[in-house]
Amino acid sequence: MAELKILHNPRCSKSRETLALLQDKGLTPEVVEYLKEPLNVAELKTLYVQLGLTDVTSMMRVKEAEYKDAGLDNPSTTDDERFAAMAACPKLMERPVVINGGVAKIGRPPESVLDIL
Repeated sequence: MAELKILHNPRCSKSRETLALLQDKGLTPEVVEYLKEPLNVAELKTLYVQLGLTDVTSMMRVKEAEYKDAGLDNPSTTDDERFAAMAACPKLMERPVVINGGVAKIGRPPESVLDIL
């Protein structure tokens, strides 16, 4: 498995920009189209730790209709429910995410991933 990986959505401009940025640096990340190969709950929890976040919603696309439709904006929603929702509907995961070894960064803006290279 590659040390450098990008969780990528080719339809997303920020995801394409982040991949191009890595390639422009001469890097060849493993490209994982997470909408086709969704992460399971355990993988999402590992990613959360790698991102160094303190709030699960920080790795979620909270403006997606699916977020509100699933009631994920309810303050009583647990982290486990949010992880399960992202596993069931990978569109809810913020993108792109670059993972380098044991550290990850969300590519918004794309240049933010340079910190972990």
